[in-house]
Amino acid sequence: MNDKLKILLVNPEVPNTFWSLKNALKFVSKKALLPPLGLLTVAAMLPESFEKKLIDMNVTPLKDRDIKWADYVFISAMFIQKNSAGEVVERCDKLNVKVVAGGPLFTSFPELIPNIDYLVLNEAEITLPIFLKDLADDCAKPVYRTDQKAEMSGSPVPLSQLIDMKKYGMMGLQYSRGCPFNCDFCDVTNLLGRKVRTKTTGQIIDELESFYINKWRGDVFFVDDNFIGKRQQLKNELLPAIIEWMDKRNRPFSFNTQASIDLVDDEELMTLMAKAGFDGVFIGLESPNDSSLAECNKTQNIGRNIVEAIKKIQRFGMQVQAGFIVGFDNDKPNVFDKLINLIQDSGIVTAMVGILNAPPGTKLYQKMKNENRLAEQPTGDNMDCTINFVPKMDIHELQGGYLKVLNTIYSQKYFCKRIKTFLENYNFSHKTKYKMGYRDIRAFFRAMWRIGMVEKGKFHYWMLILWSFRDFRRVPLAVRYSIFGFHFRKMSKTIHAQMERLAATSMHINEY
Repeated sequence: MNDKLKILLVNPEVPNTFWSLKNALKFVSKKALLPPLGLLTVAAMLPESFEKKLIDMNVTPLKDRDIKWADYVFISAMFIQKNSAGEVVERCDKLNVKVVAGGPLFTSFPELIPNIDYLVLNEAEITLPIFLKDLADDCAKPVYRTDQKAEMSGSPVPLSQLIDMKKYGMMGLQYSRGCPFNCDFCDVTNLLGRKVRTKTTGQIIDELESFYINKWRGDVFFVDDNFIGKRQQLKNELLPAIIEWMDKRNRPFSFNTQASIDLVDDEELMTLMAKAGFDGVFIGLESPNDSSLAECNKTQNIGRNIVEAIKKIQRFGMQVQAGFIVGFDNDKPNVFDKLINLIQDSGIVTAMVGILNAPPGTKLYQKMKNENRLAEQPTGDNMDCTINFVPKMDIHELQGGYLKVLNTIYSQKYFCKRIKTFLENYNFSHKTKYKMGYRDIRAFFRAMWRIGMVEKGKFHYWMLILWSFRDFRRVPLAVRYSIFGFHFRKMSKTIHAQMERLAATSMHINEY
């Protein structure tokens, strides 16, 4: 094998979804929310002698000359990127450039996209070195798999220098893999296991330092599926080290992550997270009904006063973003109103509500298969009104109730009221001091025009902004979340239009 190979790493395009925030990112002149962390990590595993280039199609178009430049194209994708990934592979095939594919999409569906030369699946820390050795010995095989789980201590600092950081809304890093819980609808444990594996504290500090040296200032997202999987390690090692590093560097970042609701049970942990700079956490709340939670094995959420739990986390200085699902077998028609009330009363500004799907490899998928209720393959976007099994609730009632939730919680009236509820309860004590830059000022004036002048319901926006000036610390967050709301309303309209198309073509679940 040539020790000076040219490697093109490609991140396929992500369609405009709830979490893409594409409509909101335009306010701050950003192209994408997060860089492709997996590809940046893979790039760091490749020999230094290789010439590397990364094209994130969410930021930069992929041109034929980019493909022709490469000896190999490395592609990684999630399921929601499948259409774009297929197009990339087809283009490479036509240009006679070999493709090496990995990541969640190809690990779960290795035969979905044809004409891939090498599948390097599961965790790259294990399979990629074997592939590279075989490639060097001119005996590379078509497929590399493993049942082993990588020790995170061997994972390198991602090559962030391959991207233009200014194009992104935040940076991402990974502390742990695996989740101790085993929710029936979730495929995380199928891919990464239930044993929580972590990087060392030194590795995380090195990654933070890499962001800092490359002049990043702003939000950093810990992409862990459950950041608090090893609490004592967090409290005794990682968080104290981050606090020390943040103070030394004059607190250049604010952090966000994902966790389970039992975070609320550990006040010491919440205090340390807030001091370290965590000002937001995503929690999968799923349903206001304990019977629905029991149905999907979401045992950690059962029997809790969710509104009080959320408000407590907010009082410790962390905004709670949350995910909800409708379409469980135990859901009754009143679930939609109960969900609206829970979201409004708790002040969960960013609430992602989706229709239940059963991803292949999950317990829910097997259950639906056993009950002969499976329909078509899931799309990977649980907010596009599709469902890949026959629900117990009438499909029209389910979709109608779902639209009612979206149209309510993201209307200007309800959304602005929720921002106010959150800000009244939020503890600013440990928040990194907000520094206004040119992009922020421009975003403020764009929001004044687009949300405050053009959109319906602008009265509620202005009442929120005027109220927030009573405590100036609230103003940047009020503007920021109002911009998020603009994106969510756009997505709600898209979802409504998609549902009308499905109805018009009779493509609903009862006819599968």
